[in-house]
Amino acid sequence: MIRPCVSHSGLLLLLLAGGLFVLPFTACSSNENRLDSSATPQAKAASQQPSSTHSSSVEDPTATSQKGPNGLVPNVTFILQTGIAEGQLAFIGKGGTIDGKSNPNLEVKLGDVVQVILINGEGAEHDITFPDFNATSDHVIGKGASSVIVFRADKEGEFVYYCTLPGHRQAGMEGKILVKKQIVATPPPAAIISRDPTDIPPPVGKRPPKLVRVDLETVETEGKLSEGTTYTYWTFNGKVPGPFIRVRVGDTVEVHIKNNKKSIMVHSVDFHAVTGPGGGAVFTQVSPGSERVFTFKALNPGLFVYHCATPMVANHISNGMYGLILVEPEGGLPRVDREFYVMQGELYTKEPFGQQGHQEFNVEKLLAEMPEYVVFNGEVGALTQEHPLKAKVGETVRIFFGVGGPNLTSSLHMIGEIFDRVYNQASLTSPPLTNVQTTVVPPGGATIVEFKLEVPGRYILVDHALSRTERGLSGFLIVEGPENHAVFHEGKSQ
Repeated sequence: MIRPCVSHSGLLLLLLAGGLFVLPFTACSSNENRLDSSATPQAKAASQQPSSTHSSSVEDPTATSQKGPNGLVPNVTFILQTGIAEGQLAFIGKGGTIDGKSNPNLEVKLGDVVQVILINGEGAEHDITFPDFNATSDHVIGKGASSVIVFRADKEGEFVYYCTLPGHRQAGMEGKILVKKQIVATPPPAAIISRDPTDIPPPVGKRPPKLVRVDLETVETEGKLSEGTTYTYWTFNGKVPGPFIRVRVGDTVEVHIKNNKKSIMVHSVDFHAVTGPGGGAVFTQVSPGSERVFTFKALNPGLFVYHCATPMVANHISNGMYGLILVEPEGGLPRVDREFYVMQGELYTKEPFGQQGHQEFNVEKLLAEMPEYVVFNGEVGALTQEHPLKAKVGETVRIFFGVGGPNLTSSLHMIGEIFDRVYNQASLTSPPLTNVQTTVVPPGGATIVEFKLEVPGRYILVDHALSRTERGLSGFLIVEGPENHAVFHEGKSQ
């Protein structure tokens, strides 16, 4: 049982369960709350607000925070009011998760700048100290008076806070501050959407024509655009470019296109290898969760682009919806040691090139044909970091190359190599060009280049509009093997 009485000598006598305690007290001549001159305006306001309107842990320091004498700006605030709870003196939490709790545990993260607002709730003189952080408030004298302290929680562990006035700590005014190491959750790595350039089906060979089934799924997925940057791609089968499709002239091709049920957009496919309206797009406008099928006969040999043809078509293409289909001539292509699949595309983001975080599509830049990113296989670093091309000295290499676009023409060039053969415009019925340094490929077009490797080293695949390398457009061909000093060496002729 508690029996307070006020003596004229300025002492507050409290008869608590543990005994009689004599506390300093400044008497008031009326029943009105007395606010000590040390009270801060924001603390007074805080004490007058309903507890539900403010939190004990405030992330916005402008709400109830003030800069400490050492210049620290708080990022966590607690409000404690002195009072009596369960027959003892106590600090009682005000607001948030500590509201109404007696001597609450104050939970903070290592490195937090902590503000504690102490409000006198019953008239006796009090203070609060956090001795492990060298922080002690002024005394609050009289009901309604307040004091504010600010300190940095610079050590990890469990520490005490209490009132320093004689007998108050023993009377119950003691609690704990728990400082925990901040565990920064490492976000999962962004999905790699760039297709490996070696992801190519084997040659068709000399087989007769047959029925070939092609399965495509349109998937909208967030993936890595560059280091620290992501983008929401629209894809065929979850990668950029879409799968490399390989048939022969005379084949009957049955295309099944399914739109993933999590998609937002309608999608479709237009094959440049198709003879028929829309290249198949008229039959394949497919809603999320649905599937469409159409069939065509491969009449013309060559390397052809396919892409989404749902309006706005350029938007769908720039977001990654393009790929290549090879229609081999009867008897197939000449044998080579290695084949690679590479496509060039553009992305139009709201923020400039190199901005970290998730990037959004910008239609104004698309219509102005001003991409922020120009890339091989959908991603900055796709062919330099993720999937560099690899081969050996003496091998013959074939690159199937296409431009998804939707806007820029490519001037394909391999720094340090000469294309022995170029199937111009990807025609397989015309004689190839020979000894070509750079070949031009328009949006929606393709080419096939072949060359033999004579010298080891790192070769760089570029669009010779070289400013585009500053927007992510480059790839590596790493060639291993013995030196060939007869062809290339440092120094004077040997």
